[in-house]
Amino acid sequence: MVADAVVYHPTVSHYLKFVATTVGRDKLLRTLQYFSRFYAWYLLRTNGTRAEIAPYEAVKRQFGLARKVLRFGKNVEHLKAAAVAADSKAAIPDPVLRYAAVGRQLGYAGYLTLDMATVADALGVRKWEGAKKAQTEAYRFWAMGLLCSVVAQAYTLYRLREREAKVDKKEGEGVVESKRIALERSASQLQLLSDLCDLTVPTSALGWIGFDDGFVGLAGTVSSLIGLYAQWKKTA
Repeated sequence: MVADAVVYHPTVSHYLKFVATTVGRDKLLRTLQYFSRFYAWYLLRTNGTRAEIAPYEAVKRQFGLARKVLRFGKNVEHLKAAAVAADSKAAIPDPVLRYAAVGRQLGYAGYLTLDMATVADALGVRKWEGAKKAQTEAYRFWAMGLLCSVVAQAYTLYRLREREAKVDKKEGEGVVESKRIALERSASQLQLLSDLCDLTVPTSALGWIGFDDGFVGLAGTVSSLIGLYAQWKKTA
């Protein structure tokens, strides 16, 4: 039967695995949140009516709040990751990559800790005068973590170029190594693009760079789709 063919299709099973993960659900919500941010800006710039813009503003606001609740307590994960990275001299022998990994995880941990402190205020459960300042500091930590990640990816690409220059592509082992380098470069470039897109959010919120909502929304959509793709591959 057609229904059986659909229900038991491998893609359906893959989708169920994907949405069963917190990361998968978060990436879906994030994609919709940032696309709504972009589209609300687009409608505003093209003289859209308030009634047309309101649904997208609501999606942006409500999905942002849902994601804030979903990541509650996730700071512990990043604190542990920072400690593991600091102790992993064998796993990450290169000091630049190790320090960048520690900085990235501490940045994310600081962001999530301060973001977590604003949850009650955002939900309207208990108003807190310091919520706005805490969120601003959270953005600083997020920017720090992203900058550490950008440094790590740029350094990785530099090291890959050095490795590639030493490869003899005429030999069998050289061909295999060349393909391995190409895969690593592709993954690093994709992560770098995601980090640069994400950087538009805290830098704009902090007033460091004057990106408008349309640019931030579009950049956030791109980085969300990259995260969505990565998580989809992990659950394959």
